Amino acid sequence: MEDATILIVEDDSDIQTLLEFNFQQAGYTVVMASDGEAGLMMARECQPQLIILDWMMPHMSGLELLRRLRGREATAEIPIIMLTAKADETDRLRGLDTGADDYVIKPFSPAELLARTRALLRRSSGSNQQRLSCGDLEMDLTTKRVKRAGKDIKLGPKEFRLLENFLRNQDRVFSRDQLLDQIWGHDVYVEVRTVDVHIRRLRKAINVESSPDLIRTVRSMGYSLEAPSG
Repeated sequence: MEDATILIVEDDSDIQTLLEFNFQQAGYTVVMASDGEAGLMMARECQPQLIILDWMMPHMSGLELLRRLRGREATAEIPIIMLTAKADETDRLRGLDTGADDYVIKPFSPAELLARTRALLRRSSGSNQQRLSCGDLEMDLTTKRVKRAGKDIKLGPKEFRLLENFLRNQDRVFSRDQLLDQIWGHDVYVEVRTVDVHIRRLRKAINVESSPDLIRTVRSMGYSLEAPSG
């Protein structure tokens, strides 16, 4: 996807110039923003295939921008790399837990950043697929139908979106807060335990007859979708 559009949100002009040159040389279309508010606006307007995001910026931090991007349906699935001088493990975990797909620490190698970009774009290109499956569970996004062992399953809108999110990210554990942000949106106030209610409904719907439970509860962490072993 060397023709992809990359949005770079970075307030350091020297790093802007370095990134713009390297990404354009690699064949990408580059869009620049110098602060978080401009980055949010550009993400809505140009719908980039990937965003490179600094943490410490004027007007809005990169972490807050990341939360807002993940909380809006139009930008929730865009791959995001955080590029920051914050090297502590706690900061790295905060960035990843908030929704970053990768985390690169300054000073950085432009060649390595390009390699990580290509890897993320390859991975995300699979997110456009219209048929998702886990074991004998199948989802057709074109017809909005879900089947298990060949039998139709009826799901409400929130359960459908939860299942789609799990199917696209199998084996990944999502906290309740992450699921709230991704399914309900960051700007909507919903009780955290609402997630548990919808997970129970989803479980009941997809665990037909004696089929194994595909949704795993990870104590003190959240939920994941996993194919049955064997």
